[in-house]
Amino acid sequence: MNWYDVLFMVVALIIIILSLLQGGKSAGASGAITGGGLNVFAKKQERGSEKVVTWLTFGFAVVYLFMALLLSILAA
Repeated sequence: MNWYDVLFMVVALIIIILSLLQGGKSAGASGAITGGGLNVFAKKQERGSEKVVTWLTFGFAVVYLFMALLLSILAA
């Protein structure tokens, strides 16, 4: 196991933790079935820490994608 494999797993764990920190953005499956929480035109902007967590998740996902591509090229 090389250092970049460990880094790859650490980035994956960070993405999992950041995803769990994000709040739900919809009413879920029960809201879809019952029609509850139908706010089509409601403005729900992320602010503060929610926005930071969202952008960090996106950034780490991009890093994870590039690392996956790089590791697959190195393995070949």
